[in-house]
Amino acid sequence: MIALRNVTKRFGDRVALDHVSLTVEPGAMHVLLGSSGSGKSTVLRLILGLLHPDGGDVRVEPVAPMGYVVQEGALYPHLTAARNVVLPARAAGWTAARQAARLDALAALVDLEPELMERYPHQLSGGQRQRVSLMRALMLDPPVLLLDEPLGALDPITRANLQVQLVRVFGELRKTVVLVTHDVREAFVFGSMITLLSQGRVVQQGTLTDLAQRPADPFVSEFLRAQTPPPEMTRDLRL
Repeated sequence: MIALRNVTKRFGDRVALDHVSLTVEPGAMHVLLGSSGSGKSTVLRLILGLLHPDGGDVRVEPVAPMGYVVQEGALYPHLTAARNVVLPARAAGWTAARQAARLDALAALVDLEPELMERYPHQLSGGQRQRVSLMRALMLDPPVLLLDEPLGALDPITRANLQVQLVRVFGELRKTVVLVTHDVREAFVFGSMITLLSQGRVVQQGTLTDLAQRPADPFVSEFLRAQTPPPEMTRDLRL
């Protein structure tokens, strides 16, 4: 279980998180939704232990390795896809045979052709790079997977296709997943539970239905409405 209790985090005079509380149950898919600067990524870094709270408490139980995927993958450009993926296993002292077996299994899981694994990041498409980054995060089979705007840099078609793939992958793996996004549609695709943040505070937590039908604050309706085409556009485009 992941739990933040009354967490505050400051960077100088700026309050990034203001008494934030949330719980992610084991095996759950939890989405952190909000605009840029709302504190979503700060929550992930606190969970990872890259940051420490100025107030409150962050607990991850049991303590275990976590996989982390960021926007655009953050792959090493001088290494092939395969070498990027096996880096955690090499650091952990795995044998070459074990690395190769895990690499093959992960490539099949994310639907990447084996020949692509010998290419360098600049030779791969954006969607392929993100799948390689996901493979690297999954290499050591961590129970927790954290994803920070993992599809934000992709074109709409690639993004939609990869969303479908990731939903399948997460369903098969049954890991605890926390995903950061500013996109309401993406939150609907991935999140059984959503935490909407604004200016470092939790505005509302619940399902997308809860947020849409029972908004706890006018900001909730405003945020959801901002990403919905106006009625006249929907009518004209027959959407």
